[in-house]
Amino acid sequence: MALEPVAPLEATANRWLVAVDMNAPEVVNRKVSPLLNKLTMEKFESISNQINQWANKSESKDGRTLIQVIWLVFEKATDEATWSEMYARLCRKMMEQISPDAQDHGVRNSEGKPITGGLLFRKYLLNCCQEDVERGWKQKESAASAAAEKANEEQALKVKSEKEENKESGETPQFSEEYYFAQKAKRQGLGLMLTERIMHECIKRLLSNVNNPEEEEIEGLCKLLSTVGQSLDAHSRTDVYLSRTKELANSSNVSSRMQFMLLDTIEL
Repeated sequence: MALEPVAPLEATANRWLVAVDMNAPEVVNRKVSPLLNKLTMEKFESISNQINQWANKSESKDGRTLIQVIWLVFEKATDEATWSEMYARLCRKMMEQISPDAQDHGVRNSEGKPITGGLLFRKYLLNCCQEDVERGWKQKESAASAAAEKANEEQALKVKSEKEENKESGETPQFSEEYYFAQKAKRQGLGLMLTERIMHECIKRLLSNVNNPEEEEIEGLCKLLSTVGQSLDAHSRTDVYLSRTKELANSSNVSSRMQFMLLDTIEL
């Protein structure tokens, strides 16, 4: 039995279409993340232009798409510190080419007017830096505090046991208050287009522990000083930073690899 030919379906003017919000967070993440994965110095211009297009897509007055794109770039930069120069270049390009119509009615200047364009981008990026530093600081302090609390409990049990033993033997127990100050919080810092105040705050925190520093603190310090050191040359606190850095380089608690890294930074 022969089948009759069936005419192909034709699209009608009032056909039903699935509405897709191109500014939805999941859509922005799905589109921008692959672009960041493809970003290289060889493909910088073409890929960065596409990222800029997404940063400029938001038509709302809350800047939510711009904020999300900045956070994606920021997280990628912190995960791949080796390519920090490339991501700093990307941030500079985005700040210079962001649409002047981009604005956030919740972010205003001293005159009460919404901050727009490149100034808004810079404000958002600095907020990312500050939030990341503060979050890392609090997490590490919380972990150190928990460890210290556990150690104190163990020490209290040990002291109690020694007191009981000493009581039975008639000996006088010896106490050391230094134990309770043995635990200290680690420090964390990152420099990306920072204001001078934030730069000094990060450097002071990273240099606060020269006696027993963590390697991640030293690496963060060297990276930050290498990035922003020239802009601090004329500052009165620079000599203090240099002196503390030399003291750190001469510390017996610092590995040879970290000492060479510090010496290279001092010579810059």
